[in-house]
Amino acid sequence: MKNIIPRLTLLAAASLLLTACPSEKPAETTSQPSVAEIPPAKAPAFNADSAYAYTARQVAFGPRVPNKPAHEACGNYLVNKLKQFGLKVYEQPFKAMTFDGTQISGRNIIGQYRPELARRIALFAHWDTRPYADADPDKAKRKLPMDGASDGASAVAVALEIARVLSLQPEKLAPNVGVDVILVDAEDWGFDSSTQAGQKNLLEGQGDGWCLGSQYWAKNKVPAGYKAEYGILFDMVGAKDGHFTREGTSRQNALGVVNKIWNTATQLGYSDYFLFKDTDPITDDHVYTNQAGIPTVDIYDHPAFGTEYFPPYHHATADNMSIIDRKTMKAVGQTVLQVLYNE
Repeated sequence: MKNIIPRLTLLAAASLLLTACPSEKPAETTSQPSVAEIPPAKAPAFNADSAYAYTARQVAFGPRVPNKPAHEACGNYLVNKLKQFGLKVYEQPFKAMTFDGTQISGRNIIGQYRPELARRIALFAHWDTRPYADADPDKAKRKLPMDGASDGASAVAVALEIARVLSLQPEKLAPNVGVDVILVDAEDWGFDSSTQAGQKNLLEGQGDGWCLGSQYWAKNKVPAGYKAEYGILFDMVGAKDGHFTREGTSRQNALGVVNKIWNTATQLGYSDYFLFKDTDPITDDHVYTNQAGIPTVDIYDHPAFGTEYFPPYHHATADNMSIIDRKTMKAVGQTVLQVLYNE
């Protein structure tokens, strides 16, 4: 991910909560409460230890750079995990060229929970890693590959744990929507003008070198004709002291979903993570899923203070298991599980 899109100015809407205390005992009624009056079901527990383990397992393969053996092995692991959870799984191979002229073989991986349901919510995450830590503060490390523990692995891990939890629920305790885990590839091999100014961008004027997998999926949806009411993109959701702001493209295309997520997080006690702070748009996979007609919100780690758009570990060797925090993944995973159960 990872260019900044120019600022969009939006007006924030305020809401008013009304309460009433009746002075008399209400009259008895035999009518059933309306659907709107029935509180949503409480979501099952998101297991942060399990999500942490899924993060560590991906990192253990090594950097998941397209065309490398670790990438192939991790992709096979993800396919098998989704099948193990009982999801209907599709694999979408594709070819692409990166900004530096590398021809890559990518693979999008899609798992469908309760594919028979018409109402669907999509959970997106990218499973590849950037081939070099070009933003590392130590210049000697900028050509090294990176573990991508938060930027990639944690996002996939949260999606996997949600899929695992859902797969364990009996039908009477399942959410009212089908859920699709869509793991996109080749998100992170783009041109960054701030770190690669001396390198030629061979894709300049021809398209975006970021988010190659989501670009391909958006033009060639799997399953064919796929539709979802909305999507949620996870990106960098595992680091200690993670913060998630209301990103511009998310607000522009899916403001109602942004409000659902952030209000639910507050109700669950996670307002220290989900900040009611509006920030500028960024280039990420949700740009293309929104263009494909799926209103998508990006949940990504944004510093709470200062002028930086990304945390210090972003595209650096520091993005390893030492920064991963179960509490952050719990905040994200439990919030999104409850959003699904609110539908």
